[in-house]
Amino acid sequence: MNDTTRIAIAVVLAATLAAGYLWWQAQEEPAPPVATSPAPAPAEPPKPAEPAIQHPLDTEPAAEPLPALDESDSPLTQTLVALVGSKPWQALFHPDRIVRRIVATVDNLPRQEAPVKMWPVKPVGSWLSTAGSGDALHIAPDNARRYAAYVGLAEAVDAAQLVAIYRQFYPLFQQAYVELGYPQGYFNDRLVAAIDDLLAAPEPAEPPRLVQQKVIYQFADPDLEGRSAGQKIMLRIGTENAHAVKAKLREIRKLVAKP
Repeated sequence: MNDTTRIAIAVVLAATLAAGYLWWQAQEEPAPPVATSPAPAPAEPPKPAEPAIQHPLDTEPAAEPLPALDESDSPLTQTLVALVGSKPWQALFHPDRIVRRIVATVDNLPRQEAPVKMWPVKPVGSWLSTAGSGDALHIAPDNARRYAAYVGLAEAVDAAQLVAIYRQFYPLFQQAYVELGYPQGYFNDRLVAAIDDLLAAPEPAEPPRLVQQKVIYQFADPDLEGRSAGQKIMLRIGTENAHAVKAKLREIRKLVAKP
């Protein structure tokens, strides 16, 4: 082996040892991580805005703490009996679940259905009075007399005193409305909406024509039949009665709605 060959072998061995050393160092001492910017946090979806209260109600200060909602029938009955009288109260009103009945009915009146079982007042104890037959079937003029006791009470009640009671017990009405399924709702806004819907009920010049579906009467005019439950009640009670009820509703609205 000549000198040139020895030098070449030595160079190859040195290069091999150097490469092995560098590889071993890389395994024992990992390279420092490359600095990177942290990933941005996922954006949270915007929270829906709470509905603004349209008609804030100034509640009346209570002389003593209000009862619990489930225990409110007795004190509320005493207050309402003093307003409307004992006989009308017993004849026309349900004495149980008063606040919940009122809240559920107010909420349902602008809808298509307002179940009778939730009304705070007892239904009229007689059938709808009709006249004519076939295509001429319509609500009889004397049907309005069926509602005389209710309309007479509405005319007689003092709107200011009634609203004062409402303000006094309002926290219970609000609680019942929340429990009904409106955690962000404001009951007084719903009350004003229901009043506005009733005030918008049409006043036909002639008694509305009817069609009979089995034992149920419906309005022959699709526009009338498509009205809310509250407006169809106003149509059934007759134009004169509707005028009287609307007059009292306007008085109440002025006391509970923001100008």
